[in-house]
Amino acid sequence: MGKDAKAGGKGKGKQAAGGSDDGASKGKGKAGKADGLGTCTYVKARHILCEKQGKINEAYKKLQDGWLSNDDKVPPAEFAKIAAEYSECPSGKKGGDLGWFPRGKMAGPFQEIAFNTPVGATSAPFKSTHGYHIILSEGRKN
Repeated sequence: MGKDAKAGGKGKGKQAAGGSDDGASKGKGKAGKADGLGTCTYVKARHILCEKQGKINEAYKKLQDGWLSNDDKVPPAEFAKIAAEYSECPSGKKGGDLGWFPRGKMAGPFQEIAFNTPVGATSAPFKSTHGYHIILSEGRKN
């Protein structure tokens, strides 16, 4: 009975994993066809990095007041000004420009959000191991 239980357990585990993998790949496929998200190899982005949540929220409020609250896209030159003013990352001096980077270069939530923010769009503030970020996606390529 122990063997059957183990085999059953393994089988269920594989089915569950297979089911979720299929679902995930189908989801990605649909997203890829619809808007190109999640399928590219490289992303070009700018970001603002702040150690304190209050400071990133101030920067985001400027973006909202200027553009986002009107459903407008933030022009990269304007995002760059706010990055230069608020960002604590060395890239802030370059307007937050991170250039092109491949999947796997950035850690955890940063990569997830960078690769899933549509080109021209600005992410909401989010937390990573480095602090709080806002990302402006500027391009994608394979």
